[in-house]
Amino acid sequence: MITPETKSWTWVLTRPCPECGFDASQCPPEDVADLVRENSRNWEELLGAGVIRPGRPDGSTWSTLEYACHVRDVYQRFSTRIGLMIDEDDPVFSSWDQDESAVAGRYDEQDPVVVVGELVAAAQAVASQLDGLTELDRARTGRRSDGATFSVGSISRYMVHDTIHHVADVERQRG
Repeated sequence: MITPETKSWTWVLTRPCPECGFDASQCPPEDVADLVRENSRNWEELLGAGVIRPGRPDGSTWSTLEYACHVRDVYQRFSTRIGLMIDEDDPVFSSWDQDESAVAGRYDEQDPVVVVGELVAAAQAVASQLDGLTELDRARTGRRSDGATFSVGSISRYMVHDTIHHVADVERQRG
């Protein structure tokens, strides 16, 4: 359950998620690349099981296809952000309205096979980007437009929580 405390992004990095169980505080940043690869395999399995499809279960919950589109975009966007953090000193990231992206990108009208293929490619790209980063690389910082500051290590753990969490969301819809 989302509480006032969990509305802040910081809770994701400091304790287990009450909904999906992922505990970023216990996840070494050097393990994230393998978790990303595992997550992409989970999406392929969900696609193979016929779970990734359009159609919201209610007016306020994304469809399983919309979740897949969002995860694809998370991997693409966070790869860009991590690249900026490695290449620039303390960059500021542009805002991202995830719900607006779902509407504008017509997530629920996309082809599930194409989406999961793009998700897997984006996951492999960000995992490769994370492979071999040094401790100094993982300490580099960047900021969201709302002022939240991340290191490469913390933003990668934040990212992988989001993608793992959405597999759990899709599994709940699956029943």
